Amino acid sequence: MKILSVLLQATNPVDNPLELTTTTISTEAQMNIIDLAIKGGWIMIVLLVLSLIATFVFIERLMVIRQAGKRDESFMSRIKDYIYDGKVDSALKLCQSTNLPTARMIEKGISRLGRPISDVLATIENAGNIEVAKLEKGFPIIATIAGGAPMVGFLGTVTGMIRSFFTMANAGTNVDITMLSGGIYEALVTTVGGLVVGIIAMFGYNYLVSQVSNVVNKLETSTMDFMDLLNEPSK
Repeated sequence: MKILSVLLQATNPVDNPLELTTTTISTEAQMNIIDLAIKGGWIMIVLLVLSLIATFVFIERLMVIRQAGKRDESFMSRIKDYIYDGKVDSALKLCQSTNLPTARMIEKGISRLGRPISDVLATIENAGNIEVAKLEKGFPIIATIAGGAPMVGFLGTVTGMIRSFFTMANAGTNVDITMLSGGIYEALVTTVGGLVVGIIAMFGYNYLVSQVSNVVNKLETSTMDFMDLLNEPSK
C-alpha cells in the first residue's frame, strides 16, 4: 500500500512543475492604469480635474489662435484700392466685416488717417497688443497647472508616507509589508501622476506660445504693409 501511495503522489498533476507554473501565472495580480489611479487616493481626483482643465484650455486656445493666424490674401489688396480711391468708409466697413486681428488693427489705423504717421503706428501697435492679450487669455491657467500639478503629486507622496508610518506605528511589533503597501502606492502613484500632468501641460503651454509668436509675426507684417501703403501716395 505504501508503494502504491508513493506512485499516486508521483503522478499527481498538482505536483507537475509545468502545471504549477501555469497556475502561478494565472493567479498573478494584473496591474493597469485604472487600478493604479484608484490606489493613488483622492489626490488623483485633483490631478484628473487639473488635466481636464488644461486640456480644455489648450484646445480652446489652439482653435482661437489658428483662427487668428489665418491670412486673407485679398484683404490688403482691397484696402489698398479703397485707400487709393479715397473710399475710407468702404475700407472701414471691410475691416469691420472681417473677423481677424489684422482687420481690427488696420481699422484703428484707418480711423486715424490724417494724423501724423507716428500716431497712426502707435494706434495700430496698441490695437495689436490688445489682440495678442486676447490670444494669450487662459495661458496663466495652463502655466499654473504645469507648475502646480507636480506639487500636488508631491503632496500625495507626503500624505501616503504619513499614512504608511501611521499604520506602522499602530501595528506595534506586528508590522507586515502588506499593511504599508496602501500608503506606499499612494506616495508613488501620485508622484507619477503629478509629473505626467505637469509635463504635458508644460509642453502644451510652450506650443501655444510658439503659435502666438507666429501670429504676432503675421500681424507685424500686415502693419508694415499698411504703413508702406500710407507712405506710397506721398512719393
